[in-house]
Amino acid sequence: QVQLVESGGGLVPPGGSLRLSCAASGRTSSSGVMGWFRLASGNERAFVGGISWSGTNTDYGDFVKGRFTISRDNAKNTVYLQMNSLKPEDTAVYYCAAGRVWTRSPSWYVYWGQGTQVTVSS
Repeated sequence: QVQLVESGGGLVPPGGSLRLSCAASGRTSSSGVMGWFRLASGNERAFVGGISWSGTNTDYGDFVKGRFTISRDNAKNTVYLQMNSLKPEDTAVYYCAAGRVWTRSPSWYVYWGQGTQVTVSS
């Protein structure tokens, strides 16, 4: 089992920045691939970004367009999502997830955090 706990969400004005963190505990050797997803009201869970175990490979959802950066510190068992130039449409609950398959599909991620709310509003 892997437990994931997100933090860092909150209210930010348009154009602002937030850094989300996802701390993993338990059998972290099972969390080679880490991903961030978001769920906005009335929408499906959307892939935000993913990072491989080594951090060498990253992938981002099309809507990110260079605004977000995902990184990880394996010594701390923590993955980060730096979000810049935030827009109101980025408002959602953000989840981190862990799995072994390099994919954008949420179905392949085994472990999920409880989510953290990000609200972009003036």
